[in-house]
Amino acid sequence: IDIAKKKGARYRTGQELEISGYSCSDHFLESDTFLHSWEVLARIISHPDCQDILCDVGMPVMHKNVSYNCRVFFLNKKVLLIRPKIMLCNEGNYREPRWFTAWTKLKQTEDHFLPRMIQDITGQRTVPFGDAVLSTYDTCIGAEICEELWNPYSRHIELALDGVEIISNGSASYHQLRKMFIRVDLVKSASRKSGGVYIFCNGVGCDGERCYWDGGSMIAVNGDIVSEGPQFCLEEVSVITATVDLEDVRTYKNYVRSRAEVAAKSTSFPRVWVDFALSEGEEYNLIPETKPITFSLMPAEEEIRLGPACWLWDYLRRSGQGGYFLPLSGGIDSSSTACVVASMCHLICEAVATGNKTVIQDIQRITGQQSYFPSDPRELANRLFTTCYMGSENSSADTKACAAGLARDIGSYHLGITIDLAVEAFLKIFSLAFNVRPKFKAHGGTLRENLAMQNVQARVRMVLSYLFAQLSLWARSKSGGLLVLGSANVDESLRGYLTKYDCSSADINPIGGISKTDLRRFILHCSTTYKFTSLARIYQAPPTAELEPLEEGKIAQTDEEDMGMTYDELSVYGKLRKQNFCGPYSMFCKLLHMSSHQCPPEQLADKVKHFFRSYAVNRHKMTVLTPAYHCESYSPDDNRFDQRQFLYNAKWFWQFARIDAEVSWFCVLVVFDFTE
Repeated sequence: IDIAKKKGARYRTGQELEISGYSCSDHFLESDTFLHSWEVLARIISHPDCQDILCDVGMPVMHKNVSYNCRVFFLNKKVLLIRPKIMLCNEGNYREPRWFTAWTKLKQTEDHFLPRMIQDITGQRTVPFGDAVLSTYDTCIGAEICEELWNPYSRHIELALDGVEIISNGSASYHQLRKMFIRVDLVKSASRKSGGVYIFCNGVGCDGERCYWDGGSMIAVNGDIVSEGPQFCLEEVSVITATVDLEDVRTYKNYVRSRAEVAAKSTSFPRVWVDFALSEGEEYNLIPETKPITFSLMPAEEEIRLGPACWLWDYLRRSGQGGYFLPLSGGIDSSSTACVVASMCHLICEAVATGNKTVIQDIQRITGQQSYFPSDPRELANRLFTTCYMGSENSSADTKACAAGLARDIGSYHLGITIDLAVEAFLKIFSLAFNVRPKFKAHGGTLRENLAMQNVQARVRMVLSYLFAQLSLWARSKSGGLLVLGSANVDESLRGYLTKYDCSSADINPIGGISKTDLRRFILHCSTTYKFTSLARIYQAPPTAELEPLEEGKIAQTDEEDMGMTYDELSVYGKLRKQNFCGPYSMFCKLLHMSSHQCPPEQLADKVKHFFRSYAVNRHKMTVLTPAYHCESYSPDDNRFDQRQFLYNAKWFWQFARIDAEVSWFCVLVVFDFTE
């Protein structure tokens, strides 16, 4: 609010539930959350820096023993209006109806009795609570809250028709790849249809969950963006302003005659009179209005470079730990995770260079050096980031060289070890118990033996990762511990192509919500952005777990061969399953007509069946999936985004029978067409 005032603003809005924080989840069921929100509001409205500016803030409010997600408008130690959210979000990672109730009394208000701590400051006993707008000397102001912009029955339409000229939207819209385009389109459309000023304010940072609020606040006038905020940054507060000519809004509204006809018939909102003007004094006529700008949209690779890096920084500085530890295999996935940490180091150095006091204090606290001002990302990475190549007799010289090369490029403190002694110890214990020793398939073992031999290697790496994370800084005469990073991508999680409690088990995973296809693009992007020359070799190498014996020193195992499907196919299956809500039968029918998946119906049916069998038998792995940065719209994360059972009948009798019937019918049609 103070920054907004110093920029000359007369009206300030903020993100959804900004006082309490959006991600309080079941803490919204606790009375303390409501009490502390009012205590914070009391401090804000009585603060000298918060006078002579019209403000609205987001906070939870309980009205008549019902909890609401609200905007609270105030000015000069007076609460003007409490506006509850009318349309709640209940999809994706959102679960608002679990904690809040939607306000259903449209264009109506009731008296809300203020807490005594607020009464003592404002001298008010009650305040209007409900679906109303504010009228000042020079304009009319209304509000939407997040989901109401996205809903087909958006409130901004009725607000604009009733003469509201400025509409604010306090949002909590989490980052998802390529989502920013939709936001921009919605905001431009909202201000273009009926004319007016639309202020979209979004949160910034990690709010204690898998989601990252990526900012991207904007102000639009009559369909044009006139001001934009950063989409990703390490700043805790980002303020954008715009000077607008309300006469432009009025002439725009009046020019569209069909809109005027509908507006003349609209019913009125309750109006709260405010003894205030947004344009006070003749000097406002001399201030130039803010001109339209071209909103710049990032490619997905840039979003991956910045979003997870900002999330990692927030997690690190709040965790109290000394950095990150990563088992670096030299493959695409772990290399992508390493590049995200490298990006974090670059962002920290850039923030320090601009004098960001919060970042400077945090990095000095984390490193334990009060005079430390990092300027070299590679030097900073050596302090914060430990990587370790955990090789075995099944590892190739190529992946070892790739891991070492990337570690040099990034500057991480790198180790190279072999895990064969630990693996052998586990196998000896088993052999002593059963008097039999398992073998790889290449050495004459069964499929069950082969899988067990692979899994013991993977799980040894997880145990060693936590040991190294706990003691690496101690061994280097430094204080603190490290957080373990995971590197399973969204496609492998969907397919279940990972070992339960292997290196996919970690503290957090910055790439767990990103597809293999996007990660490959991200690797190329980092190779040019940061000049990491080692990434070219990593990009060209075939994806492999390196858990089976080599053949003449060469890799004999590839991920796509093991999975029985390509990563591109997995992405398509994942989107059809989650975005299009397809079961086995409907997925087969859709794929049958997709040009990118043209193959004989029998072969396509086998692919779909194989995918759903694999999904069913591996779904249990999602229950222990490492918390991952949410990024992709088809994530299988069952914490909240993709809630399904983890115990399936993997034979899918009914569904697969319908697919078989469709294949038979299709073959009959083909024969009929041929004979004709």
